[in-house]
Amino acid sequence: MGALDEGPLDLELENGVKLGSIDLGFEEEPETIAIEDAVRVLLHGLGEDVNREGLKKTPFRVAKALREGTKGYRQKVKEIVQGALFPEAGLDNGVGHAGGAGGLVIVRDLDLFSYCESCMLPFQVKCHVGYVPSGQRVVGLSKLSRVADVFAKRLQEPQRLADEVCSALHHGINPAGVAVILQCFHIHFPNLESVFLDSNNQSWVKVLVRSGSGVFENDTAEAWIDFLNLLQFRGINVEKARRRDSSDQFWCPSQSFSGEKTSSNNELANPGMDAAVASILRSLGEDPLRKELLGTPCRFLKWLMNFQNSKLEMKLNGFVFGRMDLLKPNGEVTQSEKHIHSELNLSFWSQCEHHLLPFHGVVHVGYFCSEGFNPIGKSLLQSIVHFYGFKLQVQERLTRQIAETVSSLLGGDVMVVVEANHTCMISRGIEKFGSSTATIAALGRFSTDPAARAMFLQSIPSTFTT
Repeated sequence: MGALDEGPLDLELENGVKLGSIDLGFEEEPETIAIEDAVRVLLHGLGEDVNREGLKKTPFRVAKALREGTKGYRQKVKEIVQGALFPEAGLDNGVGHAGGAGGLVIVRDLDLFSYCESCMLPFQVKCHVGYVPSGQRVVGLSKLSRVADVFAKRLQEPQRLADEVCSALHHGINPAGVAVILQCFHIHFPNLESVFLDSNNQSWVKVLVRSGSGVFENDTAEAWIDFLNLLQFRGINVEKARRRDSSDQFWCPSQSFSGEKTSSNNELANPGMDAAVASILRSLGEDPLRKELLGTPCRFLKWLMNFQNSKLEMKLNGFVFGRMDLLKPNGEVTQSEKHIHSELNLSFWSQCEHHLLPFHGVVHVGYFCSEGFNPIGKSLLQSIVHFYGFKLQVQERLTRQIAETVSSLLGGDVMVVVEANHTCMISRGIEKFGSSTATIAALGRFSTDPAARAMFLQSIPSTFTT
């Protein structure tokens, strides 16, 4: 399960490797079926209809995503490097180090993703790995990435991931030393209650960790100087890279927010949902009783239940439509007397109903506003955005729902742009790091006036950050 002692690593190196994609019989495998059954329990617990369009195939899609994203449990490291060690003599004489005679080799900017063992949400990793060859042999550079990916594709936390990659490479290559630095980015998702009170939520938790063996074993060793300088040469700030230990603050937002290490101190509204998450952990190859995972079902459910299908819509609509008379201007106003008003960068958080993976970003709202008309309050627009965001969603529907609701308030001339980062685009085998998605809904005059659309779009900040 990702232990760092040499026994399991030696066993993996000895037993070889099981590589490749999931077998063609994936749908019939017991682990897949067990995850599908567990996902149906979770959907029922959210008050959803598992037979509605959009959710019919969700259990299978979730099972496929999770098993693909944790395939490292079914892989071993020996044959990754065993057939990729090549003789390289290095310097025959003279002073110095080069090639197989001890010259430093670094591979930078490896984009990986892993699943957080504390909350089961994906997190992004930028991996930098180096080694000093010995025994006049070098390893194929792509193998450094593949070994790192094996351990990333497991439930992880940053320091253990760095240590496991470092140890596996040290055992597999037998170099003079291995160095690993990871830049890890965990999405900081607020809960439903807090987000209505404070919209300025931190989007990411970032941590920088290092691990070293051999000549890199001591964090202050001279061997680190060249490695760190070559990273800083590319603009990578590694000044804060260090080993984290058990005394450090939890890096997962779900742990720091809840203040709970285990689920034993938490009362769950639905024990069946807790059992379903434990079943998923077992099906992935994990032990739900491993001490680091004892609180994971509770923390995952605490996040998931933010998207419970509830009667919040009736309360919100009553609040919105009760204000309509206050927002309408007095008298008739012609289109020519109106100008475009906009509210930009309204934050939102949501959960993809296809894969039960989070996505988040910003919403931009534009509407025509007459002279003397008091624009709709930003807080009301933000409430509408959060209301539709905290549901099982797809981005296209979210965009349309926000536009239609604002249009019902303001008379129809509304345009909405949603920009989002989807964790399903970095996980489940897609791994399109840095990608973002934009959707548009244009109603009323915006749907027929290209100049109005262009004017509003040009007002949106050119840099999308969340």
